[in-house]
Amino acid sequence: MSIFRSAFDLIKKGLQKTAEVVGAQFRSLLLGRTLSEELIDEIETRLIAADVGVKAARELVAGLRKEFRSGTVARGEDALEYLKTSLKARWPQGSRAIAVAEQKPTVVLVVGVNGVGKTTSVAKIAKSLKDEGRTVLLAAADTFRAGAVAQLTVWSERLGVDIVKGKAGADPAAVAFDAADAALARGVDVLLVDTAGRLHTQDNLMRELTKIRNVLAKKIPGAPHEVLLVLDATSGQNAVQQARLFAASAGVTGLFLAKLDGTARGGIVVAIREELDVPVKLVGVGERPEDVAPFDPDRFVEAMFSA
Repeated sequence: MSIFRSAFDLIKKGLQKTAEVVGAQFRSLLLGRTLSEELIDEIETRLIAADVGVKAARELVAGLRKEFRSGTVARGEDALEYLKTSLKARWPQGSRAIAVAEQKPTVVLVVGVNGVGKTTSVAKIAKSLKDEGRTVLLAAADTFRAGAVAQLTVWSERLGVDIVKGKAGADPAAVAFDAADAALARGVDVLLVDTAGRLHTQDNLMRELTKIRNVLAKKIPGAPHEVLLVLDATSGQNAVQQARLFAASAGVTGLFLAKLDGTARGGIVVAIREELDVPVKLVGVGERPEDVAPFDPDRFVEAMFSA
């Protein structure tokens, strides 16, 4: 049983800016008004502005327009409830928990571009796993960025989890190899591997990521069992492009949406869902290690449109 802090409270906190902009706009637009074709057009414009994506916005509005013309939805309040219900239905049911291997250790590979808050996200994942009672070992395989190893080392000390690291500029795959050895020898539950913040346009760095995956697979059957892509929620549609390219080349199995508290357009979660058949598993909603929550679509939509 996860002991994350109240997921709803965290997501609501993280979506405060979105609620202040998107939620307030939709409420002022719809509440107390009679629905019309012109009002439905405005709804579509505001959905796109909220970063839900053109495809999703058009599909939502097409459904709403059909209900309006049939007489089923006539008031602005009805339209708001229709949007919330339709958005919630766009996520399939199923577990969004981080994978657990049949035999420990479970290997979680964390990838993403520079500047998305990846190393901090690794620390948040480590804390959440430790709080669940699972032992964690960190692998500092981001050896290209100056200070990345030092940053992760500080987090390991704060969180009280062990870390395996190499010298600055060391081969990331070699660090991953040593970490896999250590994880097996120590019998830890989870090996968390931090990788370099590689640009999705750099083929050589993507090949390096493949090398790390291969090394892990040779040491630990089925590894990596989870590949989490960290995305910056504030980067809007660029996050969608990153997700698309990483999913194709890195075997991404789940998403960690970081900096959700920094965006006024949280609809990017919807756009990513439309582009990829990859679940958002965790959201980062603050600077502290405990500011992380499992993603819950229903709570997300309610928080997005809250007053």
